[in-house]
Amino acid sequence: MGWGDPEAAAALWLTVQVAGTAILFGLPLAIAVSYVLARYRFPGHMLLNGLVHLPLVMPPVVTGYGLLLLFGPAGPLGRFLNDVFGVGLAFRWTGAALAAAIMAFPLMVRPIRVAIESVDMGLESAAETLGANRVMVFFTVTLPLALPGILAAAILGFAKALGEFGATITFVSNIPGETRTLALAIYSLTQSPDGDRAALMLAGLAAVLAFSAVIASEVVVRRMQARLSGGRR
Repeated sequence: MGWGDPEAAAALWLTVQVAGTAILFGLPLAIAVSYVLARYRFPGHMLLNGLVHLPLVMPPVVTGYGLLLLFGPAGPLGRFLNDVFGVGLAFRWTGAALAAAIMAFPLMVRPIRVAIESVDMGLESAAETLGANRVMVFFTVTLPLALPGILAAAILGFAKALGEFGATITFVSNIPGETRTLALAIYSLTQSPDGDRAALMLAGLAAVLAFSAVIASEVVVRRMQARLSGGRR
């Protein structure tokens, strides 16, 4: 496998597709959960916070096995999705996107929650006194002011999704052209006697992608903060 190898190109494209889908569907939920955690106190607050961050501390293979039990062909949610919507997730790239979204979810929630908590609640109260309801306040005050943190979280989650491995291989296996992302392709090459050079090449590519995402995150945050502060930074 080399730079121009179709298998390497397919793994790279699939990785971007999986990570992009994971963030596209995971980010709105991360914003909603972050807002609830930041702005409300209720009896199950600690429980929700613990569940959100569980994938961060639990072995990824356990998360993948849990997904297989729930969304696999014999799992309750897997049967429901297949019977009602004709959608199968196990051993499909969509399942890889689900696994990547769950593993990236805690890394998105934490910075978004901090960003929302940093928004001056006095501005939200002022908007409410002018007649705006909570939904309008969220979209016109809270969300714009928390945008740098949200964008940083999205890019950080994207970088995490790019390198997802443990939960993915457990839930959707390692199928070339379907679920073999960059991380799984590197793993496959390391199991081959003559795959060291190609594995090193793909590992370098993965490192460049991840590093680029982190740099992009920093640049976006600085520009957004400068824009929100009226160019004073």
